[in-house]
Amino acid sequence: MEDNMNYGKKGVRRRQQSLTSRSTKIAKMLGITAFKIILLGILTVGVVGLCAGVGLFKGVLDSSPELSVLDLDPSGFSTAVYDSEGNQITTLVAADSNRKYQTIEKIPLDLQHAFVAIEDERFYEHNGIDIKGIVRAAFVGLRNGGRFTEGASTITQQLLKNNVFTDWTSETGFADSMKRKIQEQYLAIELTKTMSKDDVLLNYMNSINLGQNTLGVQAASLRYFNKSVNSLTLSECAVIAGITQNPSRLNPISHPDANAERRKKVLDNMLEQGYITQGEYDEAMADDVYSRIQIVNEDAEESLVNTYFVDALTDDVMNDLLAAGYNETQAFTLLYSGGLKIYSTQDPHIQAICDEVFSNEENYPADTRWYLNYALTIKKANGDFENHSTEMFRAYFKEQNPSFNLIFDTQEDAYTQIEEYKLAFVGSGDEVFDESVTLTPQPQVSITVEDQHTGYVVAMVGGRGAKEGSKTLNRATDTKRQPGSTFKIVAVYAPALDSAGLTLATMLNDAPFNYANGRPVNNWYSTGYRGPNSLRKGIIDSMNIIAVKTLTIISPQLGFDYLKNFGFTTIVDRKEITTNGETQIFSDIQQSLALGGVTDGVTNEELNAAYAAIANGGTYIKPKLYTKVVDHDGNVILDNTQADSRQVIKDTTAWLLTDAMVDVVTQGTGASVNFGNMAIAGKTGTTSDYNDVWFAGYTPYYTATTWTGYDNNTKLRKGEERNVAKKLWRAVMAKIHEDLPSESFQMPSGGIIQATV
Repeated sequence: MEDNMNYGKKGVRRRQQSLTSRSTKIAKMLGITAFKIILLGILTVGVVGLCAGVGLFKGVLDSSPELSVLDLDPSGFSTAVYDSEGNQITTLVAADSNRKYQTIEKIPLDLQHAFVAIEDERFYEHNGIDIKGIVRAAFVGLRNGGRFTEGASTITQQLLKNNVFTDWTSETGFADSMKRKIQEQYLAIELTKTMSKDDVLLNYMNSINLGQNTLGVQAASLRYFNKSVNSLTLSECAVIAGITQNPSRLNPISHPDANAERRKKVLDNMLEQGYITQGEYDEAMADDVYSRIQIVNEDAEESLVNTYFVDALTDDVMNDLLAAGYNETQAFTLLYSGGLKIYSTQDPHIQAICDEVFSNEENYPADTRWYLNYALTIKKANGDFENHSTEMFRAYFKEQNPSFNLIFDTQEDAYTQIEEYKLAFVGSGDEVFDESVTLTPQPQVSITVEDQHTGYVVAMVGGRGAKEGSKTLNRATDTKRQPGSTFKIVAVYAPALDSAGLTLATMLNDAPFNYANGRPVNNWYSTGYRGPNSLRKGIIDSMNIIAVKTLTIISPQLGFDYLKNFGFTTIVDRKEITTNGETQIFSDIQQSLALGGVTDGVTNEELNAAYAAIANGGTYIKPKLYTKVVDHDGNVILDNTQADSRQVIKDTTAWLLTDAMVDVVTQGTGASVNFGNMAIAGKTGTTSDYNDVWFAGYTPYYTATTWTGYDNNTKLRKGEERNVAKKLWRAVMAKIHEDLPSESFQMPSGGIIQATV
């Protein structure tokens, strides 16, 4: 027991001997020596690494831009837009922000503090970089498993990033990003030594992108509140400061709810950081600022109103700049103050023809009707403000007349009803503080004209009546409407002839037929049913049952797949919408697709491009509104000359469809568009309830699509209103082709067999 436990004298003695033996001493000595060698090695590597790191860090700093030559004042040049013949058609200029700057004294302290509170709370304390913010961001990122979502850039860094490191989007990896970040932080520290906080903040506020094509706080104040920045209230300051994080998603006009959430965060931060009192906070939160924005959301200064074509063009250029890697601030700055040259595809002669035809009131029914948009702000006797919207106006009169729909036979009728409304709501002692009345002529219209061989959109009109401002509703590109029977060609007959083994001679019976859900398919004509008919005849007379039966045979999925290939981006594969806890599922992969029954509708531009693909021998080219964009120094930054094209259907299929649609124009539902002396192919399109009427057609030269309908989906009246689309198409295309040699559609050299059946 004593030997085993080593607790006796012998055990203790043996233990002492083992600790003081020679072999043990040598082993200890060797171990200590080895440890010293390893430690020395580690220290050596550390010193070498540290020296290398310091050298690398010094190299990064030495390669930083020279602070003395940096110009951080906002500056810019107007952008010029040219037509296809090189004529300058418009100038794009950022409203005021790059032309009339505000001094710090003219910018309210509330606006200055709002930016500081939401973007850089220690701005007045740090030396250009916020160490606490960096540590906080790192801690939050580590806590979130490596997802570093917290920003740590100061206002000084943001100013440098947007005005100096403008090529940061071209960084290829972590090393580039880290190099730029180090330089950015270094310059922020150096800049703080030479520039006052007020000057840094002023340059930042005069150059920041604040949505709606506005760069700088003065432009934003005019755009959203129709007044100079020095007149902004605390509530309005918080709206503007709330935009900076994401100018598109936080736009107070298009996304008021998102901006309101951010605005509350701005005010919360200002209260927490001591910039405002609780009373000022409560007053600002109670302000119904977004109703006021909707009323006065147009520019205070007179400016050139861009055409529908230019509106669509700027949208395309903006999207392409974002796709090329620019952020929103950089893209807006380039587009509106970057001195760009944009070479558009617009043909000035064809555009002039479209403008002339679409502005000629003789081409519309004599009894033009009017669609009202109305907003009213009442200043109550007690000083409160009460805002009334178009929807409130409609709801009030709908209680008296369930069919009331904001459509008036005359403008006088509209104003009479407006006065009745004010009489009901403006009480004794109240006054009308602000009022907005917009009366839009109805029915409305649109046209897109494209050279099918190049994909160049040569002309566009997005509405009828005086265009009141830039970026107004463009019915050629923005409005999604039901395509009606125009879809029979692209969703049904194109896939049927191209890959399903059917021919124009295939016979189907025009007889009673139901959808899968048991609902009967109705023809547009009232003569009952026409019995066995060929697909060609089904196209010529736009026979609904023949079209639905054909799609049923080839499958709605095949029709849907062809539509996607034809360039339609708005059709729906599957969409879930939850309302009041109840979820509905929508899909366009169904039999009603044959008649243009889709969830969201299509745009004129995309429908026209699909027909242009047929006119182009089955080759789809994504429609283009510009060829190239050149920067201020002459460098091409966007090259749009390469055709984004693909073969959608065989050239033989395209010719067969064209041949059948020639019959539509010569003997079918589209006969009234035929202006003679030129081969024409096309297809009418009318929804079953007459909310939308189309004509899509082409010659060997150009493809054009016209649409007519009411902005609020009111049913088109019988007679002239339902013929406007065809009338406008004929008037435009006849004039375009006046001096062009007569041409016919060329049959492909092989693959077509003609036979009598």
